[in-house]
Amino acid sequence: MKASLRCLQSVQRLATRPKSTSFIGLGRMGSEMAYNLFSKQFAKRPDAHFVVCDALPEAASSFSQNFAAAFPGSNIEIVATPEEATLASEWIVTMLPSSAQVQTVYGGGIIPTLRSLPADLTQKTFCIDSTTLDVDVSREVAKDVIAAGASMVDAPVSGGVTGAKAGTLAFLVGGTEASFQTAHPVLSLMGQRIVHCGPAGAGLGAKICNNLILGVQQIVVAEAMILGGKLGLDPAVLSSVIGSSTGNCWSISVNNPVQSALPDKSPPCERDYEGGFATALMEKDMGLATDIAEKTESSLPIGWAARQVYSRMMEQQPELSRKDFSSVYKFLVSASK
Repeated sequence: MKASLRCLQSVQRLATRPKSTSFIGLGRMGSEMAYNLFSKQFAKRPDAHFVVCDALPEAASSFSQNFAAAFPGSNIEIVATPEEATLASEWIVTMLPSSAQVQTVYGGGIIPTLRSLPADLTQKTFCIDSTTLDVDVSREVAKDVIAAGASMVDAPVSGGVTGAKAGTLAFLVGGTEASFQTAHPVLSLMGQRIVHCGPAGAGLGAKICNNLILGVQQIVVAEAMILGGKLGLDPAVLSSVIGSSTGNCWSISVNNPVQSALPDKSPPCERDYEGGFATALMEKDMGLATDIAEKTESSLPIGWAARQVYSRMMEQQPELSRKDFSSVYKFLVSASK
């Protein structure tokens, strides 16, 4: 009886596949991206079917309840595994913490399921991975997805939680031109700037280079704000001066690490560094940059130093690991006493 029930459920899932989208990974970024994607798809097509999956069942449940309350009549389903998500949808979007999770979700779930599907269904499947991970791992996963008969792009994002919520993310896409054109309409429901960076892995390469700069930038902004404070400068005045001068950057004008430095904005520092890009994720991204630099024999003296700052920060003040990475200011303040 149980086998028959599973078979019936599989048939029902396959029947709804053409109008279904699965989103796997509902963390801070993923939940906001999925909300924008589903809400805009629902507005265009009220009979659309949505599927969510997360390693934490409560995350999927919370998202589903919130979405159903905001969009009565929407059809949203929670599944427990990537296999079920793959059976249910032609479009699969993943937003995962790092390489290990991507290897597990794809290698242990999505790819074997694609291989088990009839060829015509597999060929209609399109995977978008927005995880920031090791370039070689991403390329290997894409190779296996394509070998199974489906299509895939890597599409890491820039813009943070704020951009994910506002739907203003930049997607840095790696894949064939045809795959980029196919993915563009879906990505545009979650972001404003969709850039084709090159073949598989190119989107990740661009993202890693960007976050290398960002990670270094946030540290030196924290250092400048600490120095300015010791010189008796008001944080808002100093931020205004830097923001209109050659030192201006995102870390000073948007993600400023000092309370009251941006009176007209609300960066994470105003919420005890909650709700931003976690320090642990930035440390991971700095590691991706330094690791690939070793493979390509590129010199990253400042990048290495910045990675070590974030690593020490997490070791000495582990409570900051889940805080926004601008909390490096808090770490440096305590280190300078």
